[in-house]
Amino acid sequence: MSDQIRIQMMGTFTIYINESQADHLVNKSRKGVALMQYLILNHEQPVPNYRLLATLWSEEKSVNPENALKTLVSRMRALLNQISPGLGKAIVADRGAYHWELLPGMSADVYEIEDIFDALAASGEGEAAAQKDLYSRLMKLYVGDLLQDGEQNEWALARATTLHNKYMAAMYAYIELLKAEENYAEIADVCRAALDVDNFDDRLHMELMTALIRTNRTSEALVQYKHVMHLHYRYLGIQPSEDMQEFYKQIVHAGKTLEFNLESIRNELRESGDQRGAFVCEYAVFKEIFNLQMRNLERLGSTMFLAVIMVGSLNGQPMNPIKQDNIMTGLLEILRKNLRKGDTITHFAPTIFALLLPTVNYTTGNMVMERVKRLFYRRYPNSNVVFNYRVGPLTSEKNAPGGNAKFMPE
Repeated sequence: MSDQIRIQMMGTFTIYINESQADHLVNKSRKGVALMQYLILNHEQPVPNYRLLATLWSEEKSVNPENALKTLVSRMRALLNQISPGLGKAIVADRGAYHWELLPGMSADVYEIEDIFDALAASGEGEAAAQKDLYSRLMKLYVGDLLQDGEQNEWALARATTLHNKYMAAMYAYIELLKAEENYAEIADVCRAALDVDNFDDRLHMELMTALIRTNRTSEALVQYKHVMHLHYRYLGIQPSEDMQEFYKQIVHAGKTLEFNLESIRNELRESGDQRGAFVCEYAVFKEIFNLQMRNLERLGSTMFLAVIMVGSLNGQPMNPIKQDNIMTGLLEILRKNLRKGDTITHFAPTIFALLLPTVNYTTGNMVMERVKRLFYRRYPNSNVVFNYRVGPLTSEKNAPGGNAKFMPE
């Protein structure tokens, strides 16, 4: 066999013949593809027939299972020989078993990746250059988790999880190596590549934002931060970690390049005159505003009102993520346009907004929320969504029972 055969198991199962995809015939047989994948993952170790039968025909009954397996193997050998002469020999028969054999000119990415993991584990201090070559090769090969784009087979999940965890650990180690060199531009590239594999890894997101700040790309860091917030609220349905929320202040601080004089500071702090409606901010900023207001309450002995709005489905079940995103975006627009300039809004949780209302009392606070509620149902008349709110005063730590700031709903 003179062809160069490359088998991709990461992300999508694909067979390349001389770097041209050539597995259209093989993919016509779902069970045949599963047979190949199972044998390949066993690293040229013979797999007993009974295991193959239990795995491939787990939910089926066959009158003659041994014959069904032999027929499947014969058919797959014929299909492989059609895409490359002699390729069918890769499926080797043993006594009561079969195994996959790497023929000359053949490679499989999963084998190379596991070899890289072994090499990294065996390397030591002072081998940074060699390690970086290994990490670079790993990033090129690991284009997705094991067989993630195909039919999910239970027998592949444990192996996929193990490889995923090793890959993430390797990426963390690579980032730390690059930190020692202060190579933040490369760290950003590594993070982006790793996030293509696991887009919900908070550590990677924070490392990426840090690298962007260190390379004076604060606007990109802010875009990344907003992307992370969106991921948590829309797809995970949870509030981001406190560390992630606090990261917003680092981004804002990094973007400040003011001259030290009153005029430049005043111009920077002054909000544009055409800004109307309530102030919408990230949770970290909202928390700072809240704490500042609480200090004023204690000093002045006054009261401030907090409102909480929560939406949910009529049946109490979680909303469809796309519908939830649309509802929350529309509600935010209603709030921003219909609250006063001195009011502050934050997206507190996936289906909750928190509002600081410094210039209302019980009566006007509830009137404001009722108006927002009417506007909401006018915009979403048949959405089967419930709009709930609570409004109550915040008292200072000094005046609150038990010595803590309290939210006391009406």
